[in-house]
Amino acid sequence: MGKRFTLFTGQWVDLPLEEVAELAAGWGYDGLEIAVSGEHLDAWRVDEPGYVESRLEILQRHGLGCWTISNHLTGQAICDDPIDFRHRAIVRDRVWGDGGAEGVRQRAAEEMKLTARLAGRMGIDTVVGFTGSSIWPYLVMFPPVPAEVIEAGYQDFADRWHPILDVFDEHGVRFAHEVHPSEIAYDHWSTVRALEAIDHRPAFGINWDPSHMMWQDLDPVAFISDFADRIYHVDCKDTRLRVGNGRNGRLSSHLPWGDQRRGWDFVSTGRGEVPWEDCFRALAAIGYDGPVSVEWEDAGMDRLHGAREALEFLRRFDYPAPTAAFDAAFSQQSE
Repeated sequence: MGKRFTLFTGQWVDLPLEEVAELAAGWGYDGLEIAVSGEHLDAWRVDEPGYVESRLEILQRHGLGCWTISNHLTGQAICDDPIDFRHRAIVRDRVWGDGGAEGVRQRAAEEMKLTARLAGRMGIDTVVGFTGSSIWPYLVMFPPVPAEVIEAGYQDFADRWHPILDVFDEHGVRFAHEVHPSEIAYDHWSTVRALEAIDHRPAFGINWDPSHMMWQDLDPVAFISDFADRIYHVDCKDTRLRVGNGRNGRLSSHLPWGDQRRGWDFVSTGRGEVPWEDCFRALAAIGYDGPVSVEWEDAGMDRLHGAREALEFLRRFDYPAPTAAFDAAFSQQSE
């Protein structure tokens, strides 16, 4: 069976799911990674008669599959501190409520539990998303931050996510955390520590997205090997670096996406510096056979062009594995 290429709908929630499905099918995608956002999916409607069936019917009508759903935006609010105007812009009114910080976190956790139920009802075993982090604001470690504050941040993550993961276990669903700056796990060592905090329970794994690794100088290929048993999902997004001129820094100077003074930018898959060939060979080596999802983001390219082009680029890596060692013929003795 070849690779299953999907389109992540998070950057397309301004369009109805029906329209996104029609576009993706026309471009040749095998399925969608549907965002629990906007009109695409609403976890609070999971028990509404006919709701899940209506979403699946859209996919079926366009000949598409769905092997993962994603809830990044709500997940961000589960551990974050502070809860502020940024969260108000991304979570549902039902989660925001009166805007009281702890209430927002609790309602976000409830929506994530409902997302596990929704996945189970849809016959899906993986949910991709964010966790948020109460200690991300202390990244620079100045003014000085005591070690116990950082430890408390990982404990806060564990305390809030263990009950959520209990619900995931009940429904036979896994959570694939996207390793990403502003989350509890954003690089190699913070991923190690987050997995330790959560007791390495199987319900919690990783959504591998190399774009966030590139500008941090992480090796996305080594990350696959190091966390081989935790790669539950793959998102494909690319990054172009513009550092080295003595002006553009890794932290990007509060400049908007696409500004040429930034030290890096997200670009359409295949247009940046991710070593895709090596990455796909590493994924094959660990036996990853899940979907490969295009998360399209590029401030300098129209998305209708980019989504099609990204799929065409990635199909280059959908070649069959060998059935024998390439040098096996050398050992055959002639009669």
